[in-house]
Amino acid sequence: MKFFKHFLKESGDGKTGLPEAYLFDTGKKEWREFAEFPVKTSQKVNFYLNPNGTLSNQMTGKGFGEYISDPSKPVPYTEDPKQITGFSPRNYMSEDQRFAGRRTDVMTYETDVLTEDVTFGGEIMANLKISTTGTDADFFVKLIDVYPGDEPNSPYTPKHITLGGYQQMVRSEIMRSRFRNSFSKPQPLVANKKTDINFRLQDVLHTFKKGHKIMIQVQSTAFPLFDINPQKYVPNIYKAEENDFQKATHRIYADSKISVEILK
Repeated sequence: MKFFKHFLKESGDGKTGLPEAYLFDTGKKEWREFAEFPVKTSQKVNFYLNPNGTLSNQMTGKGFGEYISDPSKPVPYTEDPKQITGFSPRNYMSEDQRFAGRRTDVMTYETDVLTEDVTFGGEIMANLKISTTGTDADFFVKLIDVYPGDEPNSPYTPKHITLGGYQQMVRSEIMRSRFRNSFSKPQPLVANKKTDINFRLQDVLHTFKKGHKIMIQVQSTAFPLFDINPQKYVPNIYKAEENDFQKATHRIYADSKISVEILK
């Protein structure tokens, strides 16, 4: 309000008294002021997607995890059917992701219980190492804050929601692998060849509190928020025939990582 009042009703000379960056920490639920953002003193940290389902700063093994993606049985982007038929499906952006994690076509990785607060501030990069039995695929990556099992509901928690064990989606993004090297020159994948899929998630300011866990989920559909990839490369997906849509087995290799900026 202070910003808009100054520029719309007052002098508009830029002397607002506001900091360079004034951001809301979606974990602590509080506003924070920064002289610069991203913060130059932040520490870049990698979280590896280990095949045993752990998320850690080191690779704990080799190999891969895999899942079968079936275009005829896509992962829904929400568990709330009202959002699917509504005009603005915004509630999904912080929705409980337990419904997705229960599926066999969603890979889930999580840290141990945090012993101290961890604040992500700035850019998030997904650096996936994948292979697939098909020639095209989508990869949808979600950053999730896992609440403790004994987390109490607040006076403002909707009646149908239980915060104990809640998996709050913090950020997410999807990459259609044909555009992994260029958005103007799509390329098919080579079946069963290990391939880099690198893309940015939206910037973030979120504190994962002590007692919580950090989770990453990877899936290949989020229907109907994103259209379904046939998983067979065709020049124009919107003209794909029914027999172009095929099951594919996707592998996520142990050297896949999520790179984040941590504020100290």
